[in-house]
Amino acid sequence: MSHKQVTASDGVRLSVRVRGLPDGPTVVLVHGYPDNSSMWDGVAEELGRRYRVVVYDVRGAGESDKPRARRAYLLDQLADDLATVIDDVQPSGKVHLVAHDWGSIQTWHAVTGDRLRGRIASYTSLSGPSLDHAGAWFREQLTRPTPRRLRHALRQLLHSYYIVAFQVPLIPELLWRTGIMRTLIRRLEPAEASPDTLDGVHGLKLYRANMGPRMARPRPRPAEIPVQVLAPTGDAYVTTPLQTEIARWVPDLRVRRLVGSHWITRSKPSVVAAAAAELIEYVETGEETRGLRRARGGTGRFAHQLVVVTGAGSGIGRETALAFAAEGADVVVSDINPESVVETAKLLRERGVTAGEYTVDSSDGSAVAQFASQVRADFGVPDIVVNNAGIGMSGSFLDTTVEDWEKVVDVNLWGVIHGCRAFVPMMTERAEGGQIVNLASAAAYLPSKILTAYGTTKAAVLALSNGLRAELASDGIGVTAVCPGLVNTNITNTTKFVGVDAAEEKRRQKQSSKLYARRNFGPERVARDILRAVEKNVAIQPSTPEAKVALVLSRLTPGLLRAAAKLDVTP
Repeated sequence: MSHKQVTASDGVRLSVRVRGLPDGPTVVLVHGYPDNSSMWDGVAEELGRRYRVVVYDVRGAGESDKPRARRAYLLDQLADDLATVIDDVQPSGKVHLVAHDWGSIQTWHAVTGDRLRGRIASYTSLSGPSLDHAGAWFREQLTRPTPRRLRHALRQLLHSYYIVAFQVPLIPELLWRTGIMRTLIRRLEPAEASPDTLDGVHGLKLYRANMGPRMARPRPRPAEIPVQVLAPTGDAYVTTPLQTEIARWVPDLRVRRLVGSHWITRSKPSVVAAAAAELIEYVETGEETRGLRRARGGTGRFAHQLVVVTGAGSGIGRETALAFAAEGADVVVSDINPESVVETAKLLRERGVTAGEYTVDSSDGSAVAQFASQVRADFGVPDIVVNNAGIGMSGSFLDTTVEDWEKVVDVNLWGVIHGCRAFVPMMTERAEGGQIVNLASAAAYLPSKILTAYGTTKAAVLALSNGLRAELASDGIGVTAVCPGLVNTNITNTTKFVGVDAAEEKRRQKQSSKLYARRNFGPERVARDILRAVEKNVAIQPSTPEAKVALVLSRLTPGLLRAAAKLDVTP
């Protein structure tokens, strides 16, 4: 790493450090308030393996000079500082910018102005909007109010309490010098902040010099370069709408919501570095990742999202895969039957989406783990995983053998467990949320004396889903248990009827198929319910009228359902 002092246009000396690959594309990292450039250490280490990385202490922080005059912290001067650093470290060509908090605010001012026109290749912003964009955003929320806009404006105002406090003379400086402010930050951001490296006294002038004039009289200017906004979902200071509702000023915009809080640059540096690198590589090579396409948006409710559906060779699994494809998603399907899964993938490709097919036995944990690894290598981390593979089993408890129990538990319950174990870790690591959908059944809460084994596995899937939903909420991953009733699929043709000979089993399969056909509730209707449940992040999604009624009755009159279960409904 090399270290130098660069002199700004007004004589202020800025401390600049350069690391990483000398011949790689140059990436300049700009920190915010009340940090110094050490905030970027983790991100710079990651990016330094591929790029030439430049960090500097902005004026008033770290080893850079700390001018006393408030006018020395005006946005025009801060943007000029950035231009001075860029001119020094790379006199010609373009650089990539990544900025956080007040670093983002001043960088927005620079990239929407003329001083650096033609010198910026891309810009990734975290937790800091353009003040001009923010002022115009607030004005729109308040002058063209809707309940949603008013809610967003009020929420941001509540998050901005500290800005008003920083305008008070002397007291904020006293809080910093006595260490009280560091203690407050440590309490607010125990995992992310590093208060011992913070020095907020001089940076208070950033707020006092700029906030009032810019917010009161915004002059929004367009950004003519590729921009990526990384919005931490748990940011205590800058809400997501304020950062992301800027498409009118940023034609080439990508928005990614990262699970984390304000100092995600410290807590998850690899996530931030990976996201920034995707935009850099796209600009350098023209290769756009799925993550960037998803962040850019497109046609359909699930545009450019990656969906994995198990048991997709037929029935609910196939229709779910096709429904997601119709809404713009790319889909990976698996099934134990190779011919049927190939046919599903063919139908998906005919709809113009990217599709992948794999032959997988969902009851085999090692096979599912290998499948998940291959999906990640071939397509990336999925956004939605639908654990649909399952089998039917009917008959009394006394007629159900140990082998029967093992079979139905292995597929219906362990198949779901294996799917969750294989995909959830990579989804949490990516830190962009997602959705797990587990196919249970109305039999999970509707007792039946002929579906004891099947109902047991589906009740377990429901319990698993409820517990996992609570566990993964902090990671932004929703979990939905889908509970269909009588659906006309080919599961009735393959349902195992225990305690009877082959001829009687065949007769009961035919009888069941006729009953389900007369019910005439197709798997495409379940698929629609699944998509709606994913959109709304519903915990339990019954599908079919009887499943919905049974769910209500299971909560209000469970005794009635237990009494009904005693009736003989054997086919």
